[in-house]
Amino acid sequence: MRKQYHFRQVGEDIYIWDVHRLVALSQNLKVQQVALTDIQELNEPYWFPKSAPTTQQIIEHMHLVQAADLSYPIILCASGRVMDGMHRVAKAKLLDLPNIQAVRFDQTPTADFINLDEDELDYDGD
Repeated sequence: MRKQYHFRQVGEDIYIWDVHRLVALSQNLKVQQVALTDIQELNEPYWFPKSAPTTQQIIEHMHLVQAADLSYPIILCASGRVMDGMHRVAKAKLLDLPNIQAVRFDQTPTADFINLDEDELDYDGD
């Protein structure tokens, strides 16, 4: 899996989670079916919250959606928000599936970073 992070605005701060750590922390959570209609992010500017995407950026995400493997569950925080797996959600929606496999934390893990600039994050490591 490519190195990636989950970003979330929390008040005035940006919380950042290492997705590899989220995957490790969620390994023993029960997999459940979640209705796509319950995925709030489908109706939000999830990938481009502060700017309009270029066509090239959309194409890059389309490639990731095509490559997404629906056999892996998405990861939801304690309040049911997507922390990992939005490309899988998009693929499931494109396939007109009613549900997607998911795991959900009972308590959202603490963020790995707060207010760190995206360019300061390690995208090369494991």
